[in-house]
Parts: sequence; C-alpha cells; structure tokens
Amino acid sequence: MTTRRMLMAAAGVLAVATAFGAAPAFAQSKQVLKAADVHPMGYPTVDAVVSIGKKLEAATNGRLSIQMFPSMQLGGEKEMIEQAQVGALQFARVSVGPVGAVVDNLNVFNLPFVFRDIAHMRAVVDGPIGDELLKEITDNPKSGMIGLAWMDSGARSFYNKVRDVKSLADLKGLKIRMMGNPMFVDTMNALGGNGVPMQMDQVMSAMQTGVVDGAENNPPSYDSFGHVPVAKHYTLTEHLIIPEILVFSRKAFDAMSKEDQALIMKFGKESQLEQRKLWDARVVVAMDKIKAAGVNVITIADKKPFQDAVKPVWDKYGSKYTALVKRIQDVK
Repeated sequence: MTTRRMLMAAAGVLAVATAFGAAPAFAQSKQVLKAADVHPMGYPTVDAVVSIGKKLEAATNGRLSIQMFPSMQLGGEKEMIEQAQVGALQFARVSVGPVGAVVDNLNVFNLPFVFRDIAHMRAVVDGPIGDELLKEITDNPKSGMIGLAWMDSGARSFYNKVRDVKSLADLKGLKIRMMGNPMFVDTMNALGGNGVPMQMDQVMSAMQTGVVDGAENNPPSYDSFGHVPVAKHYTLTEHLIIPEILVFSRKAFDAMSKEDQALIMKFGKESQLEQRKLWDARVVVAMDKIKAAGVNVITIADKKPFQDAVKPVWDKYGSKYTALVKRIQDVK
C-alpha cells in the first residue's frame, strides 16, 4: 500500500471513530451537547441543566459543553423525546406522561394524592424507588433514553376566576382546564368539577372568554403563565405532585467513552438536588407575587374529603400499581 493510500485509510478510520465518539485521545475534539426544555431561561429545570454544562466544561477542559434550547425552540416534549431517541438531542427535561407511554410504572406518579406531600415525594424519588424507575427507563430498549435524574415541579393546585374553593361543594360546576391525560380529567370530574383537556397555550384566552373557569398548576407556573390577574382564587389542594425527569439520549451515550459516560451520570444525578434548591426559591418568589396581587390563597387543612372523592380514579387506573403504591406509602 502506498504511503498516500495508508494516510487516506488512517484518516477514514479516524473520521469514523470521531463520528461515533471513539476518537483516540490525541484527536479528541470539542463536542457541544444539545439540551432542550419547554421552559424559558431562568426556570429552575433549565438552570440546572445549564449548570451541568458548566461542570462538564470544567471537568473536560472545555472538550464537552452544553448548548441549551429553552422555550420549546426544538418543539414540545414529544418532539424532544423523538430527537433524543435518534441522537439529534442529548439532554431533555420531560414529564412523566410521554415517558410513561413506554415505561408504564412511571404512571403511578400520575395518581391523585399518591404522595402525602412534597416532602414525601422527594423521599420517594431520592430513594430506591426513584433509582429503580430511572433504571427502568435506561434498561428499556424501547425508550432510547438514559434516566439521569428527577426534577421537582412542585404540587398542582386549583385556581379559578369565579369563587373561593374551600370544599368539594365549591368545585361543583366549575370548568377546570386539565392536562390531556384522561386520568387527570377523570380526577377533576370525580372531585365534582368539569375537567376540560386543553393545551396550556390556550388557557388564558379560554379563561377570558369563559370556555373554562380556571386551571390547576404549581405556583411558579400559575404566576409565569400570567393567569394570576384573571383567576384570583387559588386553593392549595396539592392533588397532583408529579416529579419530572431529566433524560439523555441512549444513542449519544453509547457513542461516548466510559469516562464521559461517568461524568454525564454523575453531574446528572447531582442536578437532582441542585434543581430542587432553585425550585424552592422560585416557589417563595411566586407565592409572594401571587399574594401581593390580591389572590385569595386558601389552604385545605383536611384533604381527606378530596382524597376520598378520587377513589373512582384509583379504582380505574391504580389496581396494576398496587405493590408499587404500597412501597411508596411505606416511605417515611
């Protein structure tokens, strides 16, 4: 083989190796990992992933970094998952719903009042159950993703423009926007209201025109979506406490060196507690703004009537998760 042909062959091998993240150390080049979120810059989940990027840069002398695409620049969560599965996107912060379509056990977190409170949810996801469910994402060949960490999205409560909701009777007849999952619509209906599935970007106009009377969400979202001036009755039912998930593309992960994989796993896991601190601070700010705007914030001291009312939802959806629910309830 001539010297030129030998050099060309070597270059070809190097190009292929580089494309699959397996280039020799002397030829390793900078790699920008793409990350996406539906929330804007400054939101706790976004900032937590940006922090991972800074750690990666420091640990690899700038060889690995993250470029963040916030505010649905790369589409919604469904599109983000599809891009991660083919390796076009590396990091994605997604909800339980779309991943639960592949890893069914995740859907246990969608059950109303499955957690006693936010502290209980955190104890669950920080322990063996949380680790096992992330591993189910990683080990499921259909997911195409690595489960890195849980991210806090607080507790969802009802707000409306009509009246204070202090009891189940006050909910009766109110049209409340719910996320599209049938379980969530059934939850609202079981509580005595009328659940209306709707995209979040349609809620403001729907409230203004009377299509719905209100919605339900955590305090930062209630504030940041601009719903506070329209719906000034906020009842802290905390009926849904659904953690979110940070995932990494399986295709991209498999193309990385063992050392880089270890960094992704390490910094991803660390983001779980870092994002939580950001979240807690954001909730305080949001609640201060909500109260300053004149919202009637109502705390439900006895949630048992609400919990009893959603028994039909548990009967319909919860039976296959009986063993897992028992484990969740046993977590102190």
